[in-house]
Amino acid sequence: MYLRHFARLFSAMAGPRPVVFSGPSGAGKSTLLKKLIKEHDNVFGFSVSHTTRNPRPGEENGRDYHYVTREKMQAAIDNGEFIENAEFSGNLYGTSKAAVQAVQAKNLICILDIDMQGVKNIKKTDLNPIYISIQPPSMDILEKRLRDRKTESEESLQKRLNAARVEMEFSKEPGMFDVVIVNDNLDDAYGRLKQTLLEEINKVNKAKTS
Repeated sequence: MYLRHFARLFSAMAGPRPVVFSGPSGAGKSTLLKKLIKEHDNVFGFSVSHTTRNPRPGEENGRDYHYVTREKMQAAIDNGEFIENAEFSGNLYGTSKAAVQAVQAKNLICILDIDMQGVKNIKKTDLNPIYISIQPPSMDILEKRLRDRKTESEESLQKRLNAARVEMEFSKEPGMFDVVIVNDNLDDAYGRLKQTLLEEINKVNKAKTS
């Protein structure tokens, strides 16, 4: 019943195919996405996630996250209103169907930047995105990138590295991703990313001029 509900909902959704980005912290997802959005202005849109954590200084409701109570979010999850959700450090995070629909309604390619649990959840739906995994060349290089940031404690760093090992193994599972891009050279990785999305980018641009 649950999956049939998803199928009905997403078969009715119009617009370009969404894109699921996954990969460990430090693999270069954000850098690649910024390049993509800068070059292809007004083609991509981000779904705004929901969270039960409090806003940080400078964050804005509806722009950075939809900030909601745990009770409200749990009720929406139970009601089947979320594509994927997870709990981190005592707070719920998730992507609602409405957030993806809002982007698609503007004829934009919806970008979903999510972890491997989210990827597994979306695989159970009828969303039909393009699945892209961004991976570092090696654990040693990833560790160096994360250490060079100097943004977290040793304990936090080790947690990220452990999560990265699991994510790197996950990316090798057959049929999980349409494309796995190893970000060894930024220009090469970006070239592969753009080529993967070229068909959808062209569809959006064509729709704008027709």
